[in-house]
Amino acid sequence: MSALVIDGHPNPDSLTAALARRYAEEHGDARLLALRDLDFDPISYFGYRGEQPLEPDLADALAAVFAADRIVVATPTWWASTPALLKGFFDRLLLPKVTYRYRSNGLPEGLLRGRAGRVIITSDTPRWLLPFTGDTAAKQVAANTLRFCGIRPIRVMRFTNVRHASEATRAGWLDRVAKAAGRDRAASTTATGTPARERQHTRA
Repeated sequence: MSALVIDGHPNPDSLTAALARRYAEEHGDARLLALRDLDFDPISYFGYRGEQPLEPDLADALAAVFAADRIVVATPTWWASTPALLKGFFDRLLLPKVTYRYRSNGLPEGLLRGRAGRVIITSDTPRWLLPFTGDTAAKQVAANTLRFCGIRPIRVMRFTNVRHASEATRAGWLDRVAKAAGRDRAASTTATGTPARERQHTRA
């Protein structure tokens, strides 16, 4: 598997879910992981000070993260952040000494190096307002979560003013995601046709 597509929207009929499905379909060598279909508790009861075993679905998701060459996250912007479902998934899954660790000097080190990322974000906020709102969902997912764990480079796609978007506009967005998926798949293969995940194993 070269791409893991994480759909963080609770509603399967949402635009976000449609964009995630289209990306996975067009990419081909991808697994679509819809968080709403997983059975797990999104609450981290002990923070990172106590042990909370991963449910089978989370253990499977963690294995999928390590098996992938590219991590794609699709999420709406809710209250300048992400849905609680996606935040809880990150809280439970991205564990210290598993996906990141702290060096002796106190600086963090991501343990998911060698993987690229893409973040697909939908919002009702018009694009021209993003500089004033701080584009917080993108920063939270791309910079403060994926990049913190060592994933890079990360490309961000924003689909804004969703509530006023026509069907033609939405169809165009689906086509944009499909083209991005095609480019990502091409980028994950060397000129000789060797999948990136094989190169990652070789480096390890």
